[in-house]
This record gives sequence, structure tokens and C-alpha cells, in this order.
Amino acid sequence: MGEKIIHSSGDIVLRNQAIADQDISGSDDSEREEDENTVRGNWTNKREYLLSMIGMAVGLGNIWRFPYLAYKNGGGAFLIPYFIMLICLGVPLYFLETALGQFCSQGPINTWSAVPLLQGVGMAGLIGNVMVSIYYGVILSYTLYYLFASFQYPLPWTNVLDGVNCTSPQHVAVNVTSMSVSNWTRENRSCTTSNITTSLTEQYWDQVVLQRSSGLGETGSIVWQLALCLLLSSIIIAAVLLKGIKSSGKVVYFTATFPYVVLTILLIRGLTLEGAKDGIDFYIGSKSNLTKLAEIEVWRDAATQIFYSLSVGFGGVTALSSYNKFQNNLVVDTFLICIINCATSIFAGFAIFSILGYMAHIYGIPIEEVTKEGFGLAFIVYPAALANLPISPLWSILFFLMLFTLGLDSQFAGMELITTCLHDAFPKYIEKKRALIAIVTCAFMFLLGLPCVTQAGIYWVTLIDHFVAGWVVLVIGFLEVFGIFYIYGGRRFITDIEMMIGTKSVWFWLYWRLCWYFITPFVTLIILVLSLAMSIPPTYGTVEYPAWGLDLGWCMAVFCIVLIPATALYKLAGAQGSFRKRLRLLCSPSEDWHPYLDVHRGERYSQERFHTGNVVDDEPSCRTCCLS
Repeated sequence: MGEKIIHSSGDIVLRNQAIADQDISGSDDSEREEDENTVRGNWTNKREYLLSMIGMAVGLGNIWRFPYLAYKNGGGAFLIPYFIMLICLGVPLYFLETALGQFCSQGPINTWSAVPLLQGVGMAGLIGNVMVSIYYGVILSYTLYYLFASFQYPLPWTNVLDGVNCTSPQHVAVNVTSMSVSNWTRENRSCTTSNITTSLTEQYWDQVVLQRSSGLGETGSIVWQLALCLLLSSIIIAAVLLKGIKSSGKVVYFTATFPYVVLTILLIRGLTLEGAKDGIDFYIGSKSNLTKLAEIEVWRDAATQIFYSLSVGFGGVTALSSYNKFQNNLVVDTFLICIINCATSIFAGFAIFSILGYMAHIYGIPIEEVTKEGFGLAFIVYPAALANLPISPLWSILFFLMLFTLGLDSQFAGMELITTCLHDAFPKYIEKKRALIAIVTCAFMFLLGLPCVTQAGIYWVTLIDHFVAGWVVLVIGFLEVFGIFYIYGGRRFITDIEMMIGTKSVWFWLYWRLCWYFITPFVTLIILVLSLAMSIPPTYGTVEYPAWGLDLGWCMAVFCIVLIPATALYKLAGAQGSFRKRLRLLCSPSEDWHPYLDVHRGERYSQERFHTGNVVDDEPSCRTCCLS
């Protein structure tokens, strides 16, 4: 079958033929440990796949963003739009990407052989993932810095001096960049009450860790401590990915479970502290505000949080699921991962706000004044709270080790996505050089991350986060649903899924059809429009970005998106025939999609339903569509 196919992607055809031959030999034995796919390999077992997917989904945003959004948008009332968006947006998109990867055993670029016209969607996701991985690696360097600093007593940012417990430290107007951490800690403290936002922890973060310059235009020098931490995190990631999923699948037994142990410990400890009840009430308890549900911004925040926390859009879900065995039950996996991700966000909020309630209690200030999101929560407010606990270094070590493992799992997925796309593009050259590719990729990402560990680094991190991790992923998500269900064909895609999970009833598919055809693309488009309409220029604290910096941010976002029409135009120019014939050809699956597809159709369905590649009472097969 595959020998008669002549196509420019010859390597992909041969690879898929090998995959097909392996599947003929016995893909029904879903419990065996050896690989079905001898070309790309499979997960060693189901546990490693689930832990890897959970580790990718459950990231830093679950800890430092969701709790803030919940308190900001009505407390417990925020869970209503949050779970509605999970059902209407998160689960359908996650299932779509999982099914695509598992069905064709390809990364997010080659899966678009189903609709070659939109192959740029996969490329845009890959480039976006590279940019996000750059600043995610820098965040890992921040957590490592604080982790190492936590092995001191007292903690470098503590407000305890010579046995005097200060109620709140005063803003320290002193240049500490030239001092050692220990000297800064001993010499520059005050017991004068002041606003918590100008605490020593903020000074430590700005002037010792970041050594922050005055703005994006003042690059300054590389902060060598952060550069070394970035190097260490890159070495760890490269070591874990030396054998691809075979090695990373072992590491996630620790990295995906350890954060739950720490969150549980922090919650138990937090509940024993004075003020914890007030913090939890503020988070999700008696102060819930149902009137907030009438505000459109609440629904937008719920949708974007679901979208980003599940890591859909950039291709990581597709890449990791492409290593599944063909008949893996992806329906159960999808619901399990999505529910665990959302439950973790809620659970983390209790652990965070119990400690913040205690902090507000000891300072005698409203909880609103100690509540921040993102870097402010992780590196300013929470360290200050931990410093007031007995055995503070222990709690600080646990907290930052938890943050590091959370970020590590997400970074594993991002780097695995890059190596997967390289392997799919050049299978002959990379198949036996996976370790070298992992090392080279991590080294390249380390070099790209160096500008983000300069004194202006935090401004670059914020810029990438605002523009690339923002509306770009919404565009990709919308085109994914539109391309598969309105170009490739929704009925055909459902038939493909049934090859993997078996035939299902009409009632089973009712929910999925409603979401994929109508609800999910409509909601995604609405959220995209709202995000653009309500967008405001990014700032870091009180520092505003120069006009050229904002232009650069837009250029990064547009560069990702412009790959989609550019790739479409390139393919149209390279095809033959009239414009209508070219368009029809590129809206039909390319020939390298066929070998794997046809084998499983013959395997899952009887000859009475399939006649030379045509499905009776269904849409035409890919081959018929492509050659007509």
C-alpha cells in the first residue's frame, strides 16, 4: 500500500508504513509493555502518560493565578463560570488535541497533514511554545535562586532582627546590588510600620535577585547568579530528556506527585495558624459575591484560565498523546486530567489563602493588601509569610522546591514538543540521536534565555507572557476546531476516534458535536475578541514599556500568527492545477496521512462497511477525497 505512494514527504510515508505494519501485528493487546510503534516509541505504561499530562497541565498558574482570580471575581461564585468554561471550552479542546496526536502518532505539525492548508497552525504553536519555554526556563531559575537562599537561617528576606519581631518593615531606599546577601540582610532593616507592598521581601526581589534596572531600555549586565541557575535547570531538563519519554516518564513519578504532598503540608500547617479562617473566607467562603457573574470580565477570566491551565493550543497535548498506543481510552484520560487540574487549582487556593490570612492577621492589615498574583505572590508575599513561621527555612525550602517541580513538568512538555517536531521532520537522522538533540535543544534554549536574566530580564519575561501567551493561543485554538470540523470533516474525525475507542452511540457524541461544531469555536472567538478589545499595554509595577517595546511585543505575537497564512500561501503556490483544484487538494488529507489511517480502518471495520477505501453511509474516505 505505502510503496505506491509518491510524495514529497517520503520519510513520513515510510515511517507511517512501518507504524501501520506494527499495528497489524497486534495493537489489540493494550496491556503489554513493549512498544507498538517501533519508529517513535510508546509510553512505557499508562501511569507515566497520565502523570506527564497532569504535570504539564498543573503548573505555576494553578498556584499563583487561580486563587487570585477567584478572590477577585466573587470568591466561590467564580467557580460557576469556571466549571461552565471547563465543560464548554477546556474539555472539548483537550479531547480534540489528544485524539489528533493519538490517532496519527505525530506531533502538532505533522498532524495537520489532515488539512495541509492549515499546517501553519502547528508551526505557530511550535514557535509560540519556544517563546514561552524561554521565559518558563527563567522562572525556573528564579525558583532555584530562592530555593538555594532558603538554606540560610534566618532567611535573607526575613523581618526578624536581633530577636525583635517587626510588625512590618519599612521601605529600604538603599542600593543593595553591590552588597552580599548576608550583609544586606544584617544592615538594612527597620521595624517601622509601613505598607506591606514595600516590604523587605520586595526589596530583596527587586534589588538582590533581579537587580532590576529602570526599564526595558536599560539592559544592564547579566545577573550571573540567575544565569547559573538557568544553566542548572537546563542541565536537569536535558538529563531528563536524554531518552525522551522513556526517561522523562520515570522522573514524573516524583515531579508530578511531590507538589501535592507539599500543598497538603502547607494547608495543614496553614489551618493551624491564627487568621487562616479569615483568609479562606476571603478566598471562597462567606464573602462570595454572586453579583459578579453579571460582569463580562469574570467570564473572560474564567475562560482564559481554563484555556491556559490545560496547556491547549501550543501543541504539548498533541505531542505527548502521540506516544500513546492506538487503542488507549482517551475519553477517560481527558476527563480525569481536566478534573484533576481544576481540583488542584481550587485545593491550592486553600493552601495559599490560609497562609495569607495568617500574614494579614500578624500585620493587622486587610487581606486585600497582601493578596497579589504571579511573581508578587510567589516571590514577595508568600516568602514574607513563610519567614514568620517557626523553622521558616524548612517551609521555604518545601515551597520553592514545589514551585520548581511544578515548572519542571511544564518545561519537560515544552522541550519534548520541540524534540518531537524535529524527530517527525527528520526521522532518519534523529531516530538514534535523541540524546544529542535533547542536549543541543536545551543548550539553544539556555542561550535564548540569557537576555531574560539581565537586569532588564523581568521586563522581557513580562513582555513575552503578555503578548505570546495571550491571544495567540486563542487564535490557534479557534483554527484547530474550525480546521478539523469544518474542513477535515466532523463526521470523519468522529469515525477516526471510534477506530481507537470503539463505536459509540449517538447520545455519546451529542455533547461532543454540540461543543465542537458550535459552542467551543463560538466561545473561543468571543474570548479572543474580548481579549483584544479589553487589552491594555503591559506594565511591570509602575514601570511602563516604551513604544518600541510594545511594538516588539506585537511583532512577536504577529510572527507566530503570520506563519499560518504564509504556510497556506506557500503550499498553494507549490500545488498544481487551477486555484480551485489547489484549494480543494490542500483542504483534503495529504497522502502521507493514508497508510496509518487505512490500516486501522481495515482493522476496526468489516469489509461490508469499507469498499476500496470508501465508507458506506458516511463521508468519503481521505484517499477518495484527495484524489477526486
